Amino acid sequence: MNLNNIRPAAGSTFSSKRIGRGQGSGKGGTAGKGHNGQQARAGYSQKIGFEGGQMPLQRRLPKFGFKNVNRKEYRAINLDDIQNLIDTKSLTGDITKEVLVENGLASKKEIVKIMGRGELKSAVSISADKFTKSAEELISKAGGKAITL
Repeated sequence: MNLNNIRPAAGSTFSSKRIGRGQGSGKGGTAGKGHNGQQARAGYSQKIGFEGGQMPLQRRLPKFGFKNVNRKEYRAINLDDIQNLIDTKSLTGDITKEVLVENGLASKKEIVKIMGRGELKSAVSISADKFTKSAEELISKAGGKAITL
């Protein structure tokens, strides 16, 4: 096998349709667009989802879902993240929301909720907007305090 006898796979190549190149091409005259009508005009583009005048799918289907305007989005921080922070930054005493923001676990405007994944080895008091029951139990078991803001 040489470079000069390599062929593309069967059916992978095809000659392009040469539109508007005379009657001999089979696509001369109207260039395959038929006679008159909207699709024969220059600049024609069909709307997405247009079904030829039939009621489009997005209008046939019923609306669904609900967006609660009063929903609160919490920033979930797990106890293993806090323990990792204590180990790396050697924090002791109080862990406040400001400390969590400084260390990149939350942003200023976020509402913080402490979750119970992992374990807490050091006795620290953690103040946050909300705690899960398991997180409160693990914090108190370690000798710390969970302070709800």
